[in-house]
Amino acid sequence: MDSMEQIRVIPVTNRRLRRDFIRLPWLIYSNDPIWIPPLFLERQEQLSQRNPYFAHARAKFWLAYQNETAVGRISAQIDKLHLERYQDLTGFFGMIEAEDNAEVFKTLFTTAETWLRSQGMRYIRGPFNLSINQECGLLVDGFEYPPMVMMGHAPRYYSPQLESLGYRKVKDTLAYRIDATFTPPPVMQLIAARTAERITVRPLQRSNFKRDISILQDIFNDAWADNWGYIPFTETEFSHLARSLKYLVADDLIQIAEVDGIPAAMIVVFPNVNEAIRDLNGRLFPFGWIKLLWRLKATHPKTARIPLMGVRKRYQRSLLGTALAFMVIDAVRNPGLKRSIQEVELSWILEDNHGMRNILHSLGGTPYKQYRIYQKEL
Repeated sequence: MDSMEQIRVIPVTNRRLRRDFIRLPWLIYSNDPIWIPPLFLERQEQLSQRNPYFAHARAKFWLAYQNETAVGRISAQIDKLHLERYQDLTGFFGMIEAEDNAEVFKTLFTTAETWLRSQGMRYIRGPFNLSINQECGLLVDGFEYPPMVMMGHAPRYYSPQLESLGYRKVKDTLAYRIDATFTPPPVMQLIAARTAERITVRPLQRSNFKRDISILQDIFNDAWADNWGYIPFTETEFSHLARSLKYLVADDLIQIAEVDGIPAAMIVVFPNVNEAIRDLNGRLFPFGWIKLLWRLKATHPKTARIPLMGVRKRYQRSLLGTALAFMVIDAVRNPGLKRSIQEVELSWILEDNHGMRNILHSLGGTPYKQYRIYQKEL
């Protein structure tokens, strides 16, 4: 590429450009056998104004073209809930995909940074697709493993390209994997035995679905409130997520622990849908949806991910809190094995969440992927 003038960045303003925006990863990952094409309809819904995220946030999306070929994309977001909570004038970038070309990266990020600066932001942080409660972080280790459901993938060159533009690590997150046949260590069994009189664990009750979804949201928002970067799930966002839970996740793969009859911890296990969609090339029609349903119901994915887990703040850093975390993990073990799940990913885990990391290590878990969140002053 001879000059920057050959790169044209335009905002995504119509259906054709939105289609190009969604389809760009198919070009970037065409030679990457690890990448799994997302469902096109799911990506359309994510970018649609019907996404409840846009009730408290606004975003701009851009495509970079060289001649008539799309070579990169990026988004920039401003989240009202984040600004209200942190008062730090931080905006976000996300959806970054681009060919390995420094000028493409520079032009895309300059565009996103300029817009955020014009909106009064002082910092830019990311990647977030589109928020910290969705896909977030840039893969920096574990490239040889395919992405789990609702987790990202990236080429090795993304991280060096960002760092060359002045972006620096602000936080790392980890993905742990655990053999589903793990044996609870004696110390965990002892802790559970000592607290058994106070703790009961039960599956989600389909007959009280709305009530239990509300309980899950309440526990999660309380449990994560002091975590770095936390933004609460709104009721509308969690209800949106609950639609996926209702049709994709069996009741006994969602467990709620109660202390003295009061909900105190929860866990959600998602079957790794990526196993089932790998060869659909993003298409559900005309026959992809039949394959997907068959694979989920009849053959079952062999892997799963725990995207939601939490213990109420009042019990954290206590023996009871450790017992709650262990007991909800243990409660989904047999239901998972019954469905032929062999391995579970817990993600993402903050690098400095030592309490959770210690529990996972005690269960035989190992960190096998690392994601990085970057920041830059505007």
